Amino acid sequence: MSKQALPLMDPVCCAPLAQEPIGAEDAAVLAKAFKAVGDPIRLRLLSLIASRDGETCVCDLTGPFEVSGPTISHHLKVLREAGLIDCERRGTWVYYWSRPEALQRLSAILGQQVTRV
Repeated sequence: MSKQALPLMDPVCCAPLAQEPIGAEDAAVLAKAFKAVGDPIRLRLLSLIASRDGETCVCDLTGPFEVSGPTISHHLKVLREAGLIDCERRGTWVYYWSRPEALQRLSAILGQQVTRV
């Protein structure tokens, strides 16, 4: 499997958006991740993978969706390239796991409540 992904940032790389402006490099990396979770199927896939302890076999990810296997594979590739999940092939199956540091990074950038009126 291709391991191409955007470079990961430090989980605490950025202050929340409401605290200070985000830099161009951080914005490029974060935008790809937010775009990846902007699709309902990808968001559900990420949720399925992240909610399970450890790894999830691709064979367990196709049942909950009414789309073809190749479509699921495409969505998993987008999530992987955005750095949100990783995978490993074992024989004929591929196992996926979430990258907690990437999820923490997305959470941190949105973490502060906006109190402006």
